[in-house]
Amino acid sequence: MKGKIIFLSVFFLLTTGAVSAQAKNAPRSIISTTALIRKYHDQKELSGMQKGELLELYIERIKVLVKTLPYIALVTKPGVTMADLGIPDDNEHKKSLENQALGTSAFLDTTVDFQRKMMPYSDKANLIAAILFYEGTLKSLHEFNELNEM
Repeated sequence: MKGKIIFLSVFFLLTTGAVSAQAKNAPRSIISTTALIRKYHDQKELSGMQKGELLELYIERIKVLVKTLPYIALVTKPGVTMADLGIPDDNEHKKSLENQALGTSAFLDTTVDFQRKMMPYSDKANLIAAILFYEGTLKSLHEFNELNEM
C-alpha cells in the first residue's frame, strides 16, 4: 500500500514538473490574453449602475487599452505570438517582450492603485463618459483590424 502511494506521489510530481517546464517554453502572446472586454455598454445601462461598478468597468477598460494600444502596428488581437508574425523567437526578442510585459504590469499596478484612490471622487457622469469613450476607442480597434485585413 505504501509503495503505491509513494509511486503515485513521485509520478504526480514528475508530471507536474514536465507540464510546468513546457509552459515556460510555450510561445508568449504579444498582447496579453487578458486584454479582452466581456461586454460593451450604452449610456442608459451605465446610468443605472452604482459608482463602484462603474469604477471597475473604467479600470478594466484602462487595462485593456494599455495592454493593446502599444502593439497595434504589429497586432490588435490577443493570442498572436512573435512566431505568428515572423519575428525571430530568439532570446533577444523573448527578453524584450518579457521586459515590456513587466513594465506594463508595473505601470498598471500603479495606475490601478491611483484609480481606486482617486476616481471615487469623480462625478458619475464623467465616469460614464470616460467608459463610453474608452469603449469607442476599443471598438475602433476592431475597425482598424478590418481595414488592415483588406
